[in-house]
Amino acid sequence: MKSIAVFNNKGGVGKTTLLCNLAAHLASRHNKKVLVIDADPQCNATQSLFDDETVEAFYSRGKFTVYSVVQPLSRGKGFSKVLRPERSSNFGIDLLVGDPELGLTEDLLATDWVQGTAGDVRGLRTTLLFSHLLELCEEYDFVFFDMGPSLGSINRAVLLSCDYFITPMSLDIFSLKAIENISKSLRTWKLRYQRGLDAIVDPKEELEVGDPRWRLSFGGYVTQQYTFKRDSDGQPRPVKAFERIMRRVPEVIKENLLDESMPDMADEDLHLGSIPTLHSLVPLSQSSRKPIFELSGSDGVVGAHFSKVREFDQIIGKISTKLLSNLEGSR
Repeated sequence: MKSIAVFNNKGGVGKTTLLCNLAAHLASRHNKKVLVIDADPQCNATQSLFDDETVEAFYSRGKFTVYSVVQPLSRGKGFSKVLRPERSSNFGIDLLVGDPELGLTEDLLATDWVQGTAGDVRGLRTTLLFSHLLELCEEYDFVFFDMGPSLGSINRAVLLSCDYFITPMSLDIFSLKAIENISKSLRTWKLRYQRGLDAIVDPKEELEVGDPRWRLSFGGYVTQQYTFKRDSDGQPRPVKAFERIMRRVPEVIKENLLDESMPDMADEDLHLGSIPTLHSLVPLSQSSRKPIFELSGSDGVVGAHFSKVREFDQIIGKISTKLLSNLEGSR
């Protein structure tokens, strides 16, 4: 099982849309068993994968959510022993339902992080809650985390637990600044976390987690939401306003996100793909609760939009194939 966080410190870059379609493509085209964990208190992945009536039922009937995993730990009762995901038949994947109450754990996680980095066992156990959760997910090939854009304590705990993270980016200066913020935070978190681990005699036994090491690596980035024109050969080219930023992205990625685990990764490997502005396909996907690459006439697709659906199928296919190649080659 490989765990992957889809994360950017900038909002509005299409994280959830990319995650849901990438997870569905890996499931349907690569025959992978995929779980999505909605770790964003705004619950965007939950809303994308299920219709409104089903989502309402999740909370009115007290369904098992991501907060059900955190709650016992916050009450001093240890890690949760169960995992009860819901099946999204349209996407062909499972989901650990999101919960707005997850946001209530920010203060707990922040306080225990400070204590944990000083060598307090309880503080580190709380910080490792998603690492323990992933130990309940061994039946899956891939576990994806949907996350909000903050650099707060919830996202820190998610990133600390994962094998990889991938970053969707819009082509603007703020996405480049967000990459720099992520880099600075990861370096600081890793140093402080390691200091806490070093203060414990037997981390595995005392923390009750199989592998408490920091192991996060960068899996690649996806540029999104750009406008293009076709060149003389009929190939799509971003318009100049976006092309200026696009030329800067590889350098910023190389300076900030490459580490010793990826000595031979070139930009053509790390750049998983580019997704142009999809206009009405995204709302059609949201209303039908189906992957963009499986939209049909019954979902409201008409005219030239059929070719856009086929084009997106090719784009997300190249992204998923390249991601699989990166994950196989990085360790």
